[in-house]
Amino acid sequence: MTLVDVAPPPKAMRLVDHFELGLDAPICLTWELTYACNLSCVHCLSSSGRRDPRELSTEECKAVIDELERMQVFYVNIGGGEPTVRSDFWELVEYATAHHVGVKFSTNGVKITPEVATRLAANDYVDVQISLDGATPEVNDHVRGPGSYDTAIRAMRNLSDAGMRNFKLSVVCTRQNIPQLEEFKEIADRYGAQLRLTRLRPSGRGADVWDELHPTREQQRELYDWLVAHGDDVLTGDSFFHLSAYGQALPGLNLCGAGRVVCLIDPIGDVYACPFAIHDEFLAGNVRGEGGFRTVWRDSALFAELRSPQSGGACSSCRFFDTCKGGCMAAKFFTGLPLDGPDPECVQGYGEQLLAQRAETTSIPKHAGDHSHRTSPPRPRSGIGPVRLTLTRREDLAAPPVSACAEDPLAGFTAPAASDLASSEPGADRRHQGGTRSDLA
Repeated sequence: MTLVDVAPPPKAMRLVDHFELGLDAPICLTWELTYACNLSCVHCLSSSGRRDPRELSTEECKAVIDELERMQVFYVNIGGGEPTVRSDFWELVEYATAHHVGVKFSTNGVKITPEVATRLAANDYVDVQISLDGATPEVNDHVRGPGSYDTAIRAMRNLSDAGMRNFKLSVVCTRQNIPQLEEFKEIADRYGAQLRLTRLRPSGRGADVWDELHPTREQQRELYDWLVAHGDDVLTGDSFFHLSAYGQALPGLNLCGAGRVVCLIDPIGDVYACPFAIHDEFLAGNVRGEGGFRTVWRDSALFAELRSPQSGGACSSCRFFDTCKGGCMAAKFFTGLPLDGPDPECVQGYGEQLLAQRAETTSIPKHAGDHSHRTSPPRPRSGIGPVRLTLTRREDLAAPPVSACAEDPLAGFTAPAASDLASSEPGADRRHQGGTRSDLA
């Protein structure tokens, strides 16, 4: 018998390895239906406020949903702006779920009335995320605007009373609310919700206040320890994988999925690699182009580049690179750091060093567009002042539909009376039976 060289069997690929190479269709995608919003949150990643009259029509949105169904996309994560202020929002939700595309949407709760909550609770293919960035009105309203805490609590109460379980309480982590993690968990449990924590990115208006809002290094460690202790009960959207450099990987993929398993469609149909990187550098195409979304996802030169093996640059020599992967692409980009360098919040301190070394002449990229309310007060560079909240009231509910060019996000909507927001909270806690995975988007 003659011995011959036999190639060793290929190394088994982990799930995350497949994801790094990209998939034929995104697992989920973020879809900003409108830039219209009744709030002016100082950290809004899409600089929302006024709607863009060029936004996709109802029929164009349905055509995108048809594509997603053919591509077997699991679900869409709908945001904005405030998506529920689109007059066709509920029609699009029902169309998507009827075409086997699940819907998760983020809302400040302004339109989650008892009737709407009952309707949502009856649809097994819809998940709701209520945004709240402070466990107390003082912390939340400082960032999201006066009255926004009460609005969110009212929405959660309505969903709970309607029997909806495991909807999400979504929190953007800041240095003001990191000390409130336990209180957030208590609020989520009270209403039968699941807590979802996400990272503050320096995108949109968030770039203006990132220096003042992003957690300190000590708070990053506090957050990491808390997530390790509560990881099975709390979702993170894989947004804290940079914290894995503390030693133990957090639950989830711990992967930047930009252009690989996730992407963003904005209100006018532009497709970006990442929901937090709305900039021409990360623009892959438009769903209105020939071939629609499918062609953008499968043939975009940008996405092909993102799916190719990444060198890791300066971070590749770090012993934690295999777990943190160099951190968040968007966070680096919008703080003026190189994409192949460390995350600005690198827990080893390398990002801080680079930030300190930036020349004063360094050009820091800006968000692709600003749709902020024209009447919004100037956003502070040091310290954060209160944000004015104005709810438009129209008494004539029989008024004709709003013009396609109207920018007022609440045209045609009657805001709840103040007494509705002051209702007493339920007396008994409702413990959730939450899942044990980290969601992707």
